[in-house]
Amino acid sequence: MAHATQDRPTACLALADGTLFYGKGFGAAGETTAELCFNTAMTGYQEIMTDPSYAGQVVTFTFPHIGNVGVNPEDDETADPVAEGMVVKWDPTDPSNWRATETLADWLAKRGRIAIGGVDTRRLTRAIRQQGAPHVALAHDPEGNFDTVALVEKARAFAGLEGMDLARRVTCAQSYRWDEMRWAWPEGYSRQTDAKHKVVAIDYGAKRNILRCLASAGCEVTVLPATATAEDVLALNPDGVFLSNGPGDPAATGAYAVPMIKGVLDKGLPVFGICLGHQMLALALGAKTVKMNHGHHGANHPVKDMETGKVEITSMNHGFAVDSQTLPEGVVETHVSLFDGSNCGIRMTDRPVFSVQHHPEASPGPQDSFYLFERFAASMGA
Repeated sequence: MAHATQDRPTACLALADGTLFYGKGFGAAGETTAELCFNTAMTGYQEIMTDPSYAGQVVTFTFPHIGNVGVNPEDDETADPVAEGMVVKWDPTDPSNWRATETLADWLAKRGRIAIGGVDTRRLTRAIRQQGAPHVALAHDPEGNFDTVALVEKARAFAGLEGMDLARRVTCAQSYRWDEMRWAWPEGYSRQTDAKHKVVAIDYGAKRNILRCLASAGCEVTVLPATATAEDVLALNPDGVFLSNGPGDPAATGAYAVPMIKGVLDKGLPVFGICLGHQMLALALGAKTVKMNHGHHGANHPVKDMETGKVEITSMNHGFAVDSQTLPEGVVETHVSLFDGSNCGIRMTDRPVFSVQHHPEASPGPQDSFYLFERFAASMGA
């Protein structure tokens, strides 16, 4: 009589403190090391995995139904996944969505990204909240063979994101123009043909939907690499300058970004920053940034506008924050997180220069803050 064999785990997540999580691997086989974060969004796993801000990180999804709508080319925020890997509660099911062109597992496998399913993500999320974002090694072996001692050592050897300039890794190689606008039913994506403002967007790891929002707000967008100088920017004679989101330690990226931003500010141009761009602007104005315990990653974060009293539900993705206690004279705090009071926005009092920590383009998430793109457009005049 034959005996049924028990399924052997085919993936292992090793934390630097020696904790091990086993599960079923999917996507690519292999190993990767990274910082581990958790994201509480209920939608948008494809957008999250392709968001360049997640470079150097493995993402734990607290929502269990990951993979249920498959993937499709229209929802990519950049050409390929940037997050190092993903951790989910349940194994992905076959997609059930008319827009799906591929399964999540096949999509990850073709693009070299590792994933593990069957993990107690609630326990893992509690660990992240309590001890801070840990360093991990994630391995997928279809045969289920793991050297757990070596995996823990690799997790401990990971350098971490502090002091790491990742914007250089994810930025564009050369400048390009962008005119695609936000997706709308039934046409899908349309083109901006009547732009009123010339904007230079600095790509520290820009999401495509941020560029689409700029185009939808009436902007003709030229994207420049993260290492662009003030001379490069000003040579294009822009009406305004946008500073994009991105990964890594803002202080490290600031080594070359801050001089450029200061040069732009000296010319009095309107400036708008999001996420890492917000932190870059704050550093250029003289403030400081700090590493957070476990960061903000989700699509339900309440942010209060300190000047209007309005509360917006926002998307967030950041592991560093601007220290509001270091804001200089002439710069005011405009938004704060209602979760922990951390800074979420600043502006200069004497010119149209402002930035926010949250993501007004959402993708995924609520669109309460889209007005910020319109505010930027208005600051550039008719």
